[in-house]
Amino acid sequence: MFANFLIGLREGLEAALVVSILVAYLVKTDRRELLPRIWGGVALAVAISLAFGAALTFGPRGLTFEAQEAIGGTLSIVAVAFVTWMIFWMATAARGLGAELRGQIDAAADGGRWSLAIVALLAVGREGLETALFLWAATQAATRDAAGSLTPTWEPLVGAALGIAVAVVLGYLIYRGAVSINLTHFFTWTGAFLILVAGGVLAYGVHDLQEAGILPGLHNLAFDVSEQIPPSSWYGTLLKGIFNFSPATTKLELAAWLCYVIPVGTLFLIRVRANRKPRPVAAPVP
Repeated sequence: MFANFLIGLREGLEAALVVSILVAYLVKTDRRELLPRIWGGVALAVAISLAFGAALTFGPRGLTFEAQEAIGGTLSIVAVAFVTWMIFWMATAARGLGAELRGQIDAAADGGRWSLAIVALLAVGREGLETALFLWAATQAATRDAAGSLTPTWEPLVGAALGIAVAVVLGYLIYRGAVSINLTHFFTWTGAFLILVAGGVLAYGVHDLQEAGILPGLHNLAFDVSEQIPPSSWYGTLLKGIFNFSPATTKLELAAWLCYVIPVGTLFLIRVRANRKPRPVAAPVP
């Protein structure tokens, strides 16, 4: 539940910042009459994201078990790829995000009636689809082996909804100037945490593909600490809910986790340290 709360908070805050930039720019440039087009694009992006999440949840139910596992495993790996790209993109492109969006608004305001709505739809929809896919994958992983007894599906979803709700409130307060958040620190810490969560989702995706018979080694365990960390215990539930930890992990799952977390975490730390170094000041032109 906590992992999904943080995913909802981070992804929701990204979308809220995009909307804040769009709305603030129109207000500051005295073009309030165009605001309904922005809200129309945002509403359509939210509707599409919810429909995408519903399709992921209910779509494969009529398929065989192996087909469901194959789809689930593949989408989990795709979700990890998307969220990894997002973590690094946010670390490098955030500084120019406002200028980029303002340029798109200026171009769209002089275009057709739906141009501004499309700008908002694309800006928010990208975050929405990415969030829906990753939340779905994280929820599938968090409720793995639960069989309705350990972690009910509604708990991760409630966590995600609370995170998104807090993000919307924070986005509004930032827009109004009521709060000031060090976004660099926020996205750095949540990015590091998401790498660990994504590693668990990737391992879960590999397990799904093993259950589908696509990958080997389903019963070839790297370790089994089910007696020391029972899945039904509070700490077992906590580890599963936050890091998607499985007490009985196959060798291929462990290899996938290590091959993802170590190199991605190292690159992330290198990128964070590089961004903290002061940029050289250009010499004055004589």
